Amino acid sequence: MNAVSVTATIAPGRRQLVNVRRELLLTAKMRVVWLLVLFGVIAAAALFRIVLLGVLQPASSSQSMTDALLPARGDIVDRNGVPLARAFPAYSLWFNPKAMGDGGSPLVKTPAEVAAELVRIFPDEDVARLTARLASGEPGYLKRRILPEEANRVHALGEPALESPFETERLYPQGTMASHVLGFVAADGHGRVGMEQVFDQRLTDPSSRGTPAMLSLDMRVQGALEDELERGIRDTHAVGAAGIVLDVDSGEVLALASLPTFNPNLIDTAGEANIFNRFTNQVYELGSTFKPITIAAAIDAGVVTDLSRRYPAGKPLKVGDREIHDSHYLGESLNIPEALIHSSNIVTAQVADQLGGVKLNATMRALGMDARPYIELPAKGFPIWPKGDSNGLWSRITSMTVSYGHGISVTPLHLACAYAALVNGGVWRPATLEKLAPGTAPAGRRVFKASTSARLRQLLRMIVVDGTGKQADAAGYRVGGKTGSAEKTLKAGGYNKTSLVATFAAAFPMDHPRYVVIAMLDEPQGTAATSGQRTAAWNAAPIVGRVVPRIGPLLGIMPDDSRDIDISDLSPLVGKSATE
Repeated sequence: MNAVSVTATIAPGRRQLVNVRRELLLTAKMRVVWLLVLFGVIAAAALFRIVLLGVLQPASSSQSMTDALLPARGDIVDRNGVPLARAFPAYSLWFNPKAMGDGGSPLVKTPAEVAAELVRIFPDEDVARLTARLASGEPGYLKRRILPEEANRVHALGEPALESPFETERLYPQGTMASHVLGFVAADGHGRVGMEQVFDQRLTDPSSRGTPAMLSLDMRVQGALEDELERGIRDTHAVGAAGIVLDVDSGEVLALASLPTFNPNLIDTAGEANIFNRFTNQVYELGSTFKPITIAAAIDAGVVTDLSRRYPAGKPLKVGDREIHDSHYLGESLNIPEALIHSSNIVTAQVADQLGGVKLNATMRALGMDARPYIELPAKGFPIWPKGDSNGLWSRITSMTVSYGHGISVTPLHLACAYAALVNGGVWRPATLEKLAPGTAPAGRRVFKASTSARLRQLLRMIVVDGTGKQADAAGYRVGGKTGSAEKTLKAGGYNKTSLVATFAAAFPMDHPRYVVIAMLDEPQGTAATSGQRTAAWNAAPIVGRVVPRIGPLLGIMPDDSRDIDISDLSPLVGKSATE
């Protein structure tokens, strides 16, 4: 009785316990199911988002990632990949007078005290300038491109108005080298003056700024050219200089210089004064360097067929009420090789008179002398083209003076392209600062016959061997060229007798011309280094004579004394009695 009662009493409890356990287990299972459902929903939402971004908006996502990885502005490199302009992350020193709120002094200490502390961090700065700048209360940069440790020292001064923002700067690793070609980037982030301006859209376009813009320049050649031009300025006390190394077959510019240079990393007042490009933007009367062009035109037209023919040269050539003189007496008569070797205005003018103004004018136009020079740079000078009659035809005296480089003003770049045509077989091509792929050089236009070009190569070589260009004769490099010394023109008209432009236009090696090299000095003085002489034979020609041996091996041209252009048929014409 008692046992049955106990059993009956315990059984319902156990059943209740079993029910509780079942309910707890069911609840746990339901929670797991809901948790799995929740994770499934989250996973589905994430997958949907990935599909939305990756499939429906692929371009936008890719573009934003590209923008985040690429520099703010693309690089510029030379033909060998040497960096010329790069985007460079750096700190700057910024003055924010409102950092402590409106009203009251923006500085904890006085401007003079803060300026003195800043100069201790930046010894190249000026206390007076910084004091005035801080006292003005105007926001702006106090210094660009400061080091992280310098930024930390500025912060340690405890001046909230002195901020060090982290920005992307434009860095020119080569300093002032090729500055007139590169230009610079202004505060607004856009390029100015040089190829920075030309390539501005390309360098800032995310789709292309990951690939550097490659120039035709070779910085090794550029450095040699600038170095020798600087030496020329020092030796002659010239106010400036300019030069080029130009590929005669493609028009690629290996080096282009205008001195004084400027520092594109820091455009200050002094730098702004030197931004003007003498080689592409300034026009000059380039004097006797035009004589080979005139002789080539006459040979091409069949006017000069016998180089041994002698022309009277013993007295000034009268043309109406004008007289044409040589720099000094050269003999009673000269033939064509002698006229070029000794640089006779009188003989060249007679040849031009026989050629006629129409043909000489046409040759100059074919060489691009009547238009701005062809190159990518934005700064290109417009020639001073001689006035003609109502039909544009030159007068007799105009044609004669133009023949020896007077009465017409062009840039040195015009001359470089003309000399390339003189020696490369007679084809004129535009100059370019972009590296060209092999076989992609422009066809150009024929100006001279190939036979005329071959004859000019001989004559230009003779000028260096026997004439005014002797100091350009770099041993083993077979240099040929022509000197030119012209008085600078005055704004009011006429010529400045005390100011010369001295130019030597050359090419090498003359048995197979590869490069034109031009050196020009602006207002050189007669010094001990030039034996007191101011003319191109004494100052510009030696520059070319030093540049060529420096750049030849870099360009794959080694000196070879066993080779030269054959001038044996012309040599007997030189040195005969000038009275014949």
